[in-house]
Amino acid sequence: MSETLLALVGEHGAWVLLLTTFLSCLALPVPASALMLAGGAFIASDTLDPAETVLACLGGAVAGDLTGFLGARFLSERLQARIARSPARAALLARAGAIAERWGGPGIYFSRWLLSPLGPYVNLALGATAFGWRRFLAWDILGEATWVGLYVGLGYAFARQLAMITDVLTNLSGLLAAFAATLATGYLLLRATRQ
Repeated sequence: MSETLLALVGEHGAWVLLLTTFLSCLALPVPASALMLAGGAFIASDTLDPAETVLACLGGAVAGDLTGFLGARFLSERLQARIARSPARAALLARAGAIAERWGGPGIYFSRWLLSPLGPYVNLALGATAFGWRRFLAWDILGEATWVGLYVGLGYAFARQLAMITDVLTNLSGLLAAFAATLATGYLLLRATRQ
């Protein structure tokens, strides 16, 4: 994590965290989890207010998810055509759609924090379907509250070992997402060969 980003969190706190989690939930490559860990560490050092930090992270994440969900709802045909041009993104969208269709609410919940790289694509997949926005929002808030609580809490608890915790959680999140994608692909291939 760069010193510049850490300095921004320390200086502008809640606004940087709100913007970062918002952009992260739109599938932009920003280090939201790492910055939430830093936010927790700044809370531990009495630099940031706990309630303001947590609400900023949660508000940004939920706003980003709803933006993706509602954007897909209104632009579903054009959006799907654009995503289909990239084989990697099309595969992620297909996997996210399969998870969302099979798991519904729990799929939303776990894609917020446990399989977070799939989260933005679950938003798009569900937004492009008839999935109810109230149901989406309820599961989304629950999942994002878990994500925010986990990362800010770990940053607070392990403020002195922040670099190590950031590396471990980043690697673990990527590993879990790859494992889930592999399982989903294997399941779909197995199902296709049986038919």
